[in-house]
Amino acid sequence: MQWVLSSKEINFPYPLGLTLLHMSFSSILCFLLTKVFKSPKKVMKVEDGMTFDIYVTSVIPIGAMFAMTLWLGNTAYLYITVTFSQMLKAIMPVAVFILGVSVGLEIMSCNMLLIMSVISCGVLTASYGELNISWIGVVYQMGGIVAEALRLILMEILVKRKGIKLNPISLMYYMSPCSAICLFIPWIFLEKSKMDANNNTWNFNVLVLTLNSLCTFALNLSVFLVISQTSALTIRVAGVVKDWVVVLVSALLFAETKLTVINLFGYAIAISGVAAYNNHKKKDGEAKTLVSQNPTTTGK
Repeated sequence: MQWVLSSKEINFPYPLGLTLLHMSFSSILCFLLTKVFKSPKKVMKVEDGMTFDIYVTSVIPIGAMFAMTLWLGNTAYLYITVTFSQMLKAIMPVAVFILGVSVGLEIMSCNMLLIMSVISCGVLTASYGELNISWIGVVYQMGGIVAEALRLILMEILVKRKGIKLNPISLMYYMSPCSAICLFIPWIFLEKSKMDANNNTWNFNVLVLTLNSLCTFALNLSVFLVISQTSALTIRVAGVVKDWVVVLVSALLFAETKLTVINLFGYAIAISGVAAYNNHKKKDGEAKTLVSQNPTTTGK
C-alpha cells in the first residue's frame, strides 16, 4: 500500500497519528456504507461466514499486520526517498515466499530459490547505489515489508484453509477498526505528548487530510476489487508497472531524489526477478487449473 501523500508533504510529521487518522476514516466510512446506507445489499452484507473464533484468530491479526505495514512504511518516508522506498519494496516476493514456505503454503524449489536470489541481489545493488542512505529508514521499510508479507500470508490462510470469502467492503469493515485500535494504543505513548506539546500540530488542514484519507480508502478498495475480480497475480504484475512509474515520477518531482546508474541497474535486476516470479506463479497456477479440470490424468 502506498500513501498518496506522505507525512512530510502535508506538514504532519507524525506517521503513527497520520495512519491512525486514515484507518479511523476508513472505519467510519465502512460503517456508514454497511449500516446506514445499506445499498447495494449484495455488496454491503458483511455478516455471512464470520464467527467470533475467525474474527479473533484471523481478522484481528490481519488488521494488526495491516496497521504495522502502514505505520512502518509511512515512517520510512521521513528518512528515505519515495524512489528508494519503492526499490526496497521489490524484495516483497522474497519475504512472502519465505514465510509461505514456513507455514506450508509454498514449496521450496531450485527455480524459486534462483528467482529469490536474483531479486535479493538486485535490491542489494540498488541499495549500494543510494547516495544518501539512511539505515533507520531502511529498517522501518523492511519492517513494513515483513508485516505486509505476514498480512498476505494470513489472508491466504483465511481464504484457503478457513474458506472465508469476503467482498472488499466487508473486508475493510472488519479490518479497519482492528487496525485503528492497534494504532491508537502506541499513538498514546509515542506521539500524543509530542503533538500536545506542539500547539500547531492540531491546526492541520482538515480538507487535505480528508482528501488524503479518501484517496487511501479508494486505493485500498480498488486493490481488493481487482483481486476479487481477477487474482493476486494481476496485482503483482500491475505493481511492477506502478513501481516503475512511482520511481520515475518521484525522481522528476522531488529535488532530494537522486538516481544513480547503480540504483537503476540494481532495480532493473530486482524487477526482472519479480517478473520471473510472476511468470513462474502464473504457470504454476495454470498447471493446477489443468489438473483440477482433468483429475483423471493424475492417475495415469
